[in-house]
Amino acid sequence: MTRAARGCAAKNSEDKGVPVCTPKSGIAGRFFLRLKKKGGLNTVNRFKVLSGLFVALLLVVTAQTAMAQSTIFNIPTTDTVSKGKGYFEFDFLSQAPGFDTTRTYLYNPRLVVGVAANAEAGVNFPTYHTSGLPSGSTANFGYIQPNFKWKYYNNDDKGVAVAAGILWNTPLNQRGFQDSWGYIYTDISKKIKSGNYGPRFTAGPYGVLGANQDAASGPTSFVNQPRAGAIVGYEQPIHPKVSIVADWFSGKNLVGYFTPGVSITLPKSGLLNVGYSIGNDSYANSNASKNRYFFAYYGVTF
Repeated sequence: MTRAARGCAAKNSEDKGVPVCTPKSGIAGRFFLRLKKKGGLNTVNRFKVLSGLFVALLLVVTAQTAMAQSTIFNIPTTDTVSKGKGYFEFDFLSQAPGFDTTRTYLYNPRLVVGVAANAEAGVNFPTYHTSGLPSGSTANFGYIQPNFKWKYYNNDDKGVAVAAGILWNTPLNQRGFQDSWGYIYTDISKKIKSGNYGPRFTAGPYGVLGANQDAASGPTSFVNQPRAGAIVGYEQPIHPKVSIVADWFSGKNLVGYFTPGVSITLPKSGLLNVGYSIGNDSYANSNASKNRYFFAYYGVTF
């Protein structure tokens, strides 16, 4: 499944530095085993060998599954939540840098469940809050984002998987500012099975659905913005519990961000990702640089 990324993107420099809220689109348990020696030289030697083999195998398996996420930061991976399992996540984003007097924050609880073999369904509830606005200004924007993903090909031996899905974004308030819209995608991943720390690459196309393009037709979301592009992801384990990760939605539009960061597996099936999202338009002018966000999320499988 996919999540919302940034909302409340900064306007261009001619807008005098005032942010406007707009929606942006945008898992696996681990365990450790402590082994203790027993008395007797032969027993100890055999136990050392067996335990060493077990730990080596555990490291290989953990390194391969450490990347098993339904998303990286914003882009969907080819992974899906197992049938009958659930995954809850909470995203927090903070505009960094903010404007002189205002700063935008995103709070986004997400829930996804495995509804069938290799298929998942979920819903996001992103809420954007801008602090420091004048009295009477619109500071809060909320959305609901149902989504679905199906992994329709998987070959573990070759490290290849292919998935497709859809996310739909509908405003819960302030509907006069923007219309509902969504996007569809398909992507393919390739896991390089080289040693214990082979990377995984993900890539594919996406296309926007439903958003108005003409301001005269009512609320708009993708006026004069690309409505199709590419999604790209990279996951590089550097430790059984730590990976360097990055993802990118192409296009200078509502979903267009590059987000590098780190992914850390935690006890009790937890996952922590921390990164920095950079809008594809962040280098256009001094105000565009405000379209950047600190990004952190915690997820847990149950």
